[in-house]
Amino acid sequence: MKLQAPFIQLPLLFDADALALEVLAIDESDWKPHPQGFAGNSMLPLVAVDGDPANETFAGRMRPTSQLLACPYLQQVIASFGATVGRSRLMRLSGQAEVSRHFDQGYYWADRVRVHVPIVTQPTVRFECGDAAINMAAGECWIFDTWRMHRVINDADDSRIHLVVDTVGGSDFWDLVGNGRAHGAPRREPWQPRLVSPASEGPVEFPLESFNVPVVMTPWEMKAHFGLLFGDAQPHPQLQHVQWLAAQLLRGWQGLWAQHGDSRAGHPHYRELLDRFQKQALPLSEPLLLNNKGGFQMAMRLLVLHSAISDEIPRDSGEYAPADRG
Repeated sequence: MKLQAPFIQLPLLFDADALALEVLAIDESDWKPHPQGFAGNSMLPLVAVDGDPANETFAGRMRPTSQLLACPYLQQVIASFGATVGRSRLMRLSGQAEVSRHFDQGYYWADRVRVHVPIVTQPTVRFECGDAAINMAAGECWIFDTWRMHRVINDADDSRIHLVVDTVGGSDFWDLVGNGRAHGAPRREPWQPRLVSPASEGPVEFPLESFNVPVVMTPWEMKAHFGLLFGDAQPHPQLQHVQWLAAQLLRGWQGLWAQHGDSRAGHPHYRELLDRFQKQALPLSEPLLLNNKGGFQMAMRLLVLHSAISDEIPRDSGEYAPADRG
């Protein structure tokens, strides 16, 4: 999600030692290599479709995995965000490794914040986002602008482990963000994060996504995604023509939506409209760049074209995975 600041610290603090006890007790065999095999990157699913840690897709009922259900304090931490929770993981970066520079351009992350809670880390671990660089200390809680180019460098010998939660948020969550502290902004004192200590109660429940990828993207959502892309595009002679073609696609899409909604009867007509747009717009969009130095065309493919009709998204193809590195 695009934010106004590169980093925002939320007013929450957690007992990193207690979290580490739970996390380090999980069997090493439950950890998985990064889907794209990036050196030094591994992950452990905590919330996945139907609670299946082997399910790497983005569409469906998100549920806790057995590994999360065995960690009561980890559940409590996630519940404290006051958010509807989507796909979530433990992300491990081994010593002398990095998360290479990228921005999160996939559909799933366009409207989701990525919450980081460092569990095992070192003071020299550096998280870069845009022109800013910070060290997220153990037990803190951060969100960042995933639309900006970002990377993580672990120059220590020990691994770094973060809790990483993707969420659309919720009323309580955005209240937390409103009381957060943006990196580089003037300090508002006193600012005292709330300590969330391990509780003795039983399992903690929190709301989970059940509806996350539309059958057919509404014209209003499509308009919002195009607005993000064109609002962040660098000037280019071909930009205006692509923008005009996108406006034509939106007008046709809205007409079809008024007739068919997301019913299957309308799918061939949506597909025909989408194919026509791609044939005309993709060659023109090839040289376009975004202000974050990313490619306009790939971002448009992932945000709009591959997501406009969800039952035709190649969800197992790894299209989105390169952005899932934090």
